[in-house]
Amino acid sequence: MLDYLSFKNQLKNLIESPENHSYLLAVSGGADSMVLASLFLDSEIKFQVAHINYKLRGEDSDLDQKVVQDFCKKNHIPFHLYEVSEKDQKPENSIQLWARELRYNFFKKIQQQENLEFLVTAHHLNDQLETFIINLSKASGINGLSGIPSNDNNILRPLLQFSKEEIYQFTKENNVEFREDLSNKKSDYLRNKIRNEIVPKLMETNEHFLENFKKSSSYLNQTKDFVQNQIKEIENKLSIFNKDHKILSKEKLNQESNFVKFEILKKYGFNQEEEISKIFKAENGSSFLSKDYQLKIDRNELIFSNLNSDILNEKPEEIILNINENLEIILPESLEFKISTTESLEWLLDMEKIHLPLKLRKKKEGDLFFPIGMKGKKKVSKFLRDEKLSIFEKENIWLLCDSKDQILGILPYRQDGRFSTGKHTKKTLKIKWTEKQQIL
Repeated sequence: MLDYLSFKNQLKNLIESPENHSYLLAVSGGADSMVLASLFLDSEIKFQVAHINYKLRGEDSDLDQKVVQDFCKKNHIPFHLYEVSEKDQKPENSIQLWARELRYNFFKKIQQQENLEFLVTAHHLNDQLETFIINLSKASGINGLSGIPSNDNNILRPLLQFSKEEIYQFTKENNVEFREDLSNKKSDYLRNKIRNEIVPKLMETNEHFLENFKKSSSYLNQTKDFVQNQIKEIENKLSIFNKDHKILSKEKLNQESNFVKFEILKKYGFNQEEEISKIFKAENGSSFLSKDYQLKIDRNELIFSNLNSDILNEKPEEIILNINENLEIILPESLEFKISTTESLEWLLDMEKIHLPLKLRKKKEGDLFFPIGMKGKKKVSKFLRDEKLSIFEKENIWLLCDSKDQILGILPYRQDGRFSTGKHTKKTLKIKWTEKQQIL
């Protein structure tokens, strides 16, 4: 039964201390959202209201707006309105997707302007059933069958446990004014067809159908949570390094079931079966992009990097270094090499063999140097390959060079032997760092 007490308890199940947070309610003027607003009002929780007039139903759209606006005015609730105009360019097809994107963009804007933590919508149990049937027809898996989440990315849906019938009953018992959207009676959209034709037939099969569905939905959500925890444990076991980017063992992940592979890679935006198959067949050095991540194949590793992180941001190609009065090179604090060392290191350079100023630069095609302790020259690319560095570590390599672009060494791996000190050295330049400093 929907009443003020059951609503408060449901809200507390979704968020701790509801009275200590701020909310934006999406209110259309229909029974569901007007009941939601009435429940919040009685709970004495501060909130604001957002309404969108899509101008799709002529005078009816304006009357919907008036109901919401009058409610807010009467109860001194901040009211935010978006009226659709010609600039919004309504599409001929996919009106529902267009409307959804428009309203959530508007809601997000208001939340930012008013510093409101949570968006609250009036989705209810019947909406949950309709979503289940839609997702069932799409083979969407357990996540889709689990339906609409009650608390997801700061969007709260506290009415999901209550049926449409309970909501209508509440409006009668508490004199809640609302507007009925008659367009919902038309079966021109998939959801409307399910609502008007399929759900009534299902209800006829069992008088407790909706209540049993609510229990089944709860079981599915518990199962989903359990599976996700198991997937997370498997991913953690396969993880090699997780600081600036996630690295997974390609070989070990490929030994898991297709379901596990799909669930893990889906988190990074790779959710097409054909694409996942290509990832495991790809050659070393191959790269894949999703909306938010870059995936690189590095030998037997899958390396994920967030496209919005600093890792892939453009960095300077060359940095001039300063030398202090003690003839020590001062490495810039803002430059991160992202490479740890196992011990303190120190290079000693013969000042007469180098030309100031010194600089750090990224490697170039064809770079050569003479690694100290080895005979002859070696390509920088070959040296890095022999060190078995990952692709991302190679991208973060810096070369220490003089003003004539002679390579003095690869930080922090190897000094060039041509510029090291000897018995005839008169003036020594030092470059040193410790494990705690890493390379900065």
